[in-house]
Amino acid sequence: MTPMPTDPRLLIVLLNWRTAPMTLRAAAEGLAAMAELRRIMPTARCEMVIVDNASGDGSYEMLSEAATGRGWTKDGTVRVIQSGHNGGFGAGNNVGIRAGMSDGTPPDLVYLLNSDAFPEPDALLALIRALAADPGAGIAGSFIFGEDSTPHETAFRFPSFLSEFETSACTGPISRLLSRFRVPLDIPQHTTRVDWLAGASMMIRREVLEQIGLFDETFFLYFEETDLCLRAERAGFATLYVPESRVMHIGSVSTGMKTWVELPDYWYDSRLHYFTKNHGKLYAGLCSLAQILGAGVQLLRRPAKRRARPGQLGRLLGHHRRTLASGTPNRGETPMPLRDMKGKS
Repeated sequence: MTPMPTDPRLLIVLLNWRTAPMTLRAAAEGLAAMAELRRIMPTARCEMVIVDNASGDGSYEMLSEAATGRGWTKDGTVRVIQSGHNGGFGAGNNVGIRAGMSDGTPPDLVYLLNSDAFPEPDALLALIRALAADPGAGIAGSFIFGEDSTPHETAFRFPSFLSEFETSACTGPISRLLSRFRVPLDIPQHTTRVDWLAGASMMIRREVLEQIGLFDETFFLYFEETDLCLRAERAGFATLYVPESRVMHIGSVSTGMKTWVELPDYWYDSRLHYFTKNHGKLYAGLCSLAQILGAGVQLLRRPAKRRARPGQLGRLLGHHRRTLASGTPNRGETPMPLRDMKGKS
């Protein structure tokens, strides 16, 4: 691993989809964190690219006008660009990463920031220091908390057929027995290596992207960070959870997940693609079977009002059968590696 330079080039990628006012708030907080980073590391070069993910609601014009009016764009610190189409979270962030620095060079570090996430002033500095202190780490993520200061679960183990069974069964004895396979980790109190992190606040070394490529654009939403961290681990790069980097996150503003009655098809697409891509079709089938068996346990042990919805299991089975018969969904091409990309403004 190349040692962290004393004058790193940092690119913040901020993805917008129909949340322009909140995106501007996140941009302002990101710029404040950039200013704090430059105060401590005066030779660091920091830029931000705001990507409008084909919102179609006037977001691009609003963001461009606001960024210009606030003086963010006059020295190239902030650029507002369009993705051209809404390919999802990973594809939109890939557009920003491919843009590179304003002079066309690739950054040393890429920092992904959600449009509803607001970093504290020293959040960027803490992530850079953590990566510098652990030469084997290629990805670092923040401690995420809500508006009411409640910590969010954002540090995880990789999912497996046992974790699928534990999640679906959702009963105390089984959860205790399979605790070391449970996907959400207890929130670490100190910087530590984890399997994967939520992408609301994630910093990535350039070397990682050069070796493994960018986000797999087959994922529209969900599982794309899991896949990226797994590919990084297989390439020899660890992922760090850094509690000293603090970011407030509202959550689900673009997706509306908090009001979902049923999981959307793209969640099932992403789940199945993750398991088939990384573990094969047989393993993916085993994971679906584990969910079904877990739901059976839940039916026997839990009150009816707290059971899994039968419709959800039916959709899982039907989706799995149809997709494996026709081939896994393909929403985009495998991203090319960063070293083959040229910066775009």
